[in-house]
Amino acid sequence: MHVFDIIALFIFLAGLFIFVNTYFLKLPSSIGLMIMAIALSVIILLVGLIFPSLQIGAVELEEYDYAEVLYHVVLSFMLFSGALNIDFKKLSKERTPVLILATTGVLISTFVIGTLIYYMLGFVGIELHYLYCLVFGALISPTDPIAVTKTIKRFNLDKELEIKIAGESLFNDGIAVVLALTLLDIAHAGEDHALSVFETAYIIGADIGGGIFIGLFLGYLGYRLLKYVDNDAVEVEILITLAIVMAGSFLADFIHVSSKQAAVVMGLVIGNEGRGEHVTSAAGDYVFKFWNLMEESLAAMLFVLIGLEMLVIPRRLDYFSAGFFAVNIVLLGRWVSVYIPIKLMSVKRSFSPSTIPVLTWGALRGGLPIALSLSLSDFHGKDIIVTMTYIVVACSVLYQGLTVPLLMKMNFTEKKERKVHGH
Repeated sequence: MHVFDIIALFIFLAGLFIFVNTYFLKLPSSIGLMIMAIALSVIILLVGLIFPSLQIGAVELEEYDYAEVLYHVVLSFMLFSGALNIDFKKLSKERTPVLILATTGVLISTFVIGTLIYYMLGFVGIELHYLYCLVFGALISPTDPIAVTKTIKRFNLDKELEIKIAGESLFNDGIAVVLALTLLDIAHAGEDHALSVFETAYIIGADIGGGIFIGLFLGYLGYRLLKYVDNDAVEVEILITLAIVMAGSFLADFIHVSSKQAAVVMGLVIGNEGRGEHVTSAAGDYVFKFWNLMEESLAAMLFVLIGLEMLVIPRRLDYFSAGFFAVNIVLLGRWVSVYIPIKLMSVKRSFSPSTIPVLTWGALRGGLPIALSLSLSDFHGKDIIVTMTYIVVACSVLYQGLTVPLLMKMNFTEKKERKVHGH
C-alpha cells in the first residue's frame, strides 16, 4: 500500500469510529473508541481465519514504521492542542494545586511505577534496564481529561475539584512526555558509557531549557503575527499556528532539544496571550475549534492504530501477565502521586474528601501513551513496554472509564434537569 492509501484508510476508519460512537454508542470518546478498536482487532482476526490474505495485509499495514510520524507530527500536534486549551484565568486559585499535582505528581508516579515495574519484571523473568522502566513510568503517567470531565458534568461535583481534574490532566501530558523522552535520551547515552551526575543534569537541562526557549520565541512570534492579522482571515491564522508548531518541532530536533516541550510552551503562550482581552482575542475562536478538531481526529486515528497493534504485539504469556500486573502498579502509582501532594498541601488548603479517590480512579489513560510508546526508538525491551502500555490503556479506559459513574454516585448526587412550571 502507498502512504496515501494508508492515510486515507486511517482517516476513513477514524471518521467511522467517531460517527458510530457519537450517534449509536454515545459514550465518552476514549471509551467508545477503545471498544471499537478492540472490535476492529477481533473482526480482523476472525475474517483472517476465513480469508488469510486479509490477515496478512492487516499485519503488513501495522508493521509500517509510524514512529517518525507519531514523534514529529502526532505528539507535537496533540501537545500543542492540549496546551492551547489551558486558560490560566480559569484556573484562578486552583493554579497552585494543579501545577503541583502535574509536576510533583508526575515525578512521583514515574519513580513509583518504574521501580515497581523493574522488580515485577524481574519476578516474572523479563529483563529490562531500570531507566527503561522509568521511561514506561513516565509515558504511562499522562491522563485523559475528556472522558472524565464529560462524566463528572452529570454530577454535583465541587467546582474546585472539577477544575483540578481538568487542569491537572491538561498539564501533565506535556510534562510526562518530556520526562519520558529525556529519560530515554539518558538511557541511550548511558549504553555507551556510564553518565556522571553533571552529564545527566546537562542532558535534562539542555532538553527542557532549549525546548522552553524555542517555545517562548516561536510562541511569541506566532502571537504577534496573529495580533497583526485580521480576525476575518481564518485560513491565515490557522496556517500561522500550523507553521509555528511544525517549524518549532523541526528547529528543536535540529539542535537536539525537546520539541515536545517547545510545542507545549507555544500552546500555552498562544492559548493565553492570544485570547486575552487586551489584544481583542488575537487568535479567533475558529483557531481553537480547528485544533480541538485536530486533537479529536488524531486521537481517533490513534485508536485505529491501537486496533491494528493488537495483531502484532508479541503473544507471549509472560508479556501479557506483566501487562496485567502493570495495571495494578499504575493504579497504585497514581494513588501515591495524588495522596502525597494533597496531604502535604492540606496543611494550608482545604480539599474535598473525595479528591483523592476521584483523582485516582478517574485518571484514565488515552491515546497519548500509545503514541509515545510506538514512537520510541528501537531498543532492547521496547516490545514489553508497548505490550504493557496497550494493556494498561485498554483496561484503564474500559474498566475505570465504565465504573467512574459508580464512584461519582457514591460521592455525589446526579444532576437532574428540572422544568419549572407556572411563574
